[in-house]
Amino acid sequence: MRIDHAALFCRDLEQMRQFFIDYFDARSNEQYHNPRTGLRTYILSFTEGSTRLELMQRPDVQDADPSQPAIGYVHLSFAVGSRKGVDLLTRRLAADGYTVTSGPRTTGDGYYESCILGPEGIQIELTE
Repeated sequence: MRIDHAALFCRDLEQMRQFFIDYFDARSNEQYHNPRTGLRTYILSFTEGSTRLELMQRPDVQDADPSQPAIGYVHLSFAVGSRKGVDLLTRRLAADGYTVTSGPRTTGDGYYESCILGPEGIQIELTE
């Protein structure tokens, strides 16, 4: 058994899609649109592994602050392959105006990671 995909509701579907393409080498399918419900989605695939990310937008979803911990979604974690990779991508995201909330650092349980706030305040963890 494996996790097939995770899904995120977002306010700006195109901005979120472009963020994952630009920083995480995602590949995207064509947008799906259900005219009855207003749902629009993209499925993103990544170069390593088989887990995918579904980005979703629906007009009737209530606003929430994804940067604040709550029941359910906490963060997405991307393994970038090395400590140097974590350092480089963290610096690149910071230079492009994204907020680094922690790290890069070695955590108490031995992980080398940093955390940033991506578009719409979603929390993204970068690990080696």
